[in-house]
Amino acid sequence: MRRDTFLKSLAALAATGALPLSALAAASVKMMIPANPGGGWDTTGRALGKALQDSGAASSVTFDNKGGAAGALGLAQFINGSKGDPNALMVMGAVMLGGLITGKPPVSLSQVTPIARLTSEYNVFVLPANSPFKTMADVIAQLKKDPGSVKWGGGSRGSTEHIAAAMIAREVGVDPSKINYVAFRGGGEATAAILGGNVTVGGSGYSEFAEYINTGKMRALAVTSDTRLKGVNVPTLKEQGVNVVIGNWRGVYGAPGISAAQRQALTDMILKAVKSKSWVEASEKNNWTPAVLTGAAFEKFVDDDFASLRATMVKSGMV
Repeated sequence: MRRDTFLKSLAALAATGALPLSALAAASVKMMIPANPGGGWDTTGRALGKALQDSGAASSVTFDNKGGAAGALGLAQFINGSKGDPNALMVMGAVMLGGLITGKPPVSLSQVTPIARLTSEYNVFVLPANSPFKTMADVIAQLKKDPGSVKWGGGSRGSTEHIAAAMIAREVGVDPSKINYVAFRGGGEATAAILGGNVTVGGSGYSEFAEYINTGKMRALAVTSDTRLKGVNVPTLKEQGVNVVIGNWRGVYGAPGISAAQRQALTDMILKAVKSKSWVEASEKNNWTPAVLTGAAFEKFVDDDFASLRATMVKSGMV
C-alpha cells in the first residue's frame, strides 16, 4: 500500500473512532476560552495549550476567546461550531456551573463531552490600595450599615466570588439578596475596576491578583480556603470569624458528538500535558492545586458539584 493511501486510511479510521488519535501525528487543537483575556480561564487555557505543545501531545494550539454570561456564550459557540470535532477543547469550571444555575441559558454541559478536571484554587478578596477600608472587618461593618454601599466586583453572576460574597452576607446577618454585586466579563475588566476604585472590594482566584498584592497595588483581606494558602500570608475568612469556605476548580470538555475513542484520545493528551515541565511551572506560579480527575469520576464530580452549588445559592438567596 502506498504511504499516502496508508495515511488516508489511518485518518479515516481515527475519524470514525476506530483508531485513537495518538496513532496519527500530534493534533492541531482548537481551544475555546469562554471568557475575555486576562482571567483565570484564559490563563488556564493558554498554560494548557503551551503544555500540550511542549509535551508533544499537540502540534499546535489556537485560541478563541468568547466572554459573557459566565461562559454560556462561549459554551453555545462551542456546541454549535465544534460538533464532532475530535481536536476541540473548551476550558470551563465551577464558575460556569454557577452561571448556568443563575442564567438558565438554552445550552447545557450535557451537550458537550467531559474530559478532565485540572486544578482547584481558592478566591481572595482585595481592596484597592487607596481604599478607606483596611480590613475585612471594616468592609463587614459597612455592609451591615448599608449593604448597597459596598460594591463587590468579580466575575460573572454565579461565579465563586459572587457566591462567596452572598455567603459572607448571610453569615454576618445581612440579607444576601441585598448585596451590590458588579459582574465583569473577564478578569482584566475586574482588575481594572478594582485598581480604579470603581468597586469597594474585589474577588477572584489568588493567582489573578497576586502580582498586584505583591506590588502593593491591592490589599488582600481574606482567602476563602479552610487554612492559609501555602506561601501566602493572607488570613482566611474563618480566622476572622466568618465561617465561609468555598473553592474554585477548572477543567476541560470536548466537543459534542465525539466517539468514546476520540474522548479517550483527548484524555490521554491532557494527561500527557499535565505531566510536562511547563504545566508544573504554571501551576506553581499561579498557586494552582493539582486536582486531575478524568472519565466517569469527573462526570460524577460535575453533577455532584452542580447540585451542591445550587443548594448553596438557594440558601444564600441567589436563586
